[in-house]
Amino acid sequence: MYTESAAAAVHRPQPRPHAGRVLVCLSYCGGGTAPFRQWARTLPDDVELALICYPGRESRFGTPFARDWTALRDDVVRAVRSLAGRPYILFGHSMGSWLAFETAAQLERLGVAPPSALVVSGGVAPHKRREVRSHVPRSDDSDEALVRWMREFGQMTAVVANEPELVKLAVELLRADLVVSESYRFAEGSRVSVPLRVLYGAEDCEPFDYVERHWRSLTDGAFEAVELPGGHFYTPDVWSRLPEWCSLPVPCPAR
Repeated sequence: MYTESAAAAVHRPQPRPHAGRVLVCLSYCGGGTAPFRQWARTLPDDVELALICYPGRESRFGTPFARDWTALRDDVVRAVRSLAGRPYILFGHSMGSWLAFETAAQLERLGVAPPSALVVSGGVAPHKRREVRSHVPRSDDSDEALVRWMREFGQMTAVVANEPELVKLAVELLRADLVVSESYRFAEGSRVSVPLRVLYGAEDCEPFDYVERHWRSLTDGAFEAVELPGGHFYTPDVWSRLPEWCSLPVPCPAR
């Protein structure tokens, strides 16, 4: 059980305490806050960027990794609750898309202010994830296989790849997140009531119409699915502009 404050899990690249809204981001399997920090420079002045740092990395390096999915979800819920004093949008990419959905659903169950909108990116619907042939490796794969996957998928920079100690840390982090992800079990009937936007790469592994149909069934609020250029991480230009899709209102009524 974590004894640190919920605020310890929140990283603000450019603090804007007087901003009217907050964009809260949840990272992918094996990831941290770094891929999202650049977004702070492109957000309007009335939006603050808040990045959730999972246990065992960056500023929380000394905090043990989450034991399982529920532990990680509850850790994220605590962090997001600390931000709920202002309207906020919850964004998650890949594994973060499932965490964002489960966090929003849990906040609604707890009677805590849910996000004004939920934006999920690069993830199949959580109740269909075990039916899809996944491109994600397994937690029991060899170190070599995990390194190869990270390099092929763009999750390991040349700087990290050339430093054996950094490679070792990256493998440890990815393996820990894979263990957590593999323990995730979708609870039948879980839904959210908030507007939901799904973002998905045209060259990602699952057909877009499946992604759209499956995610649509998980909200009672407005819904929109958007296909964007590129693969799982889109293109660099698209990635840098993802905050625009988080700030736009979700226009389509749920069916």
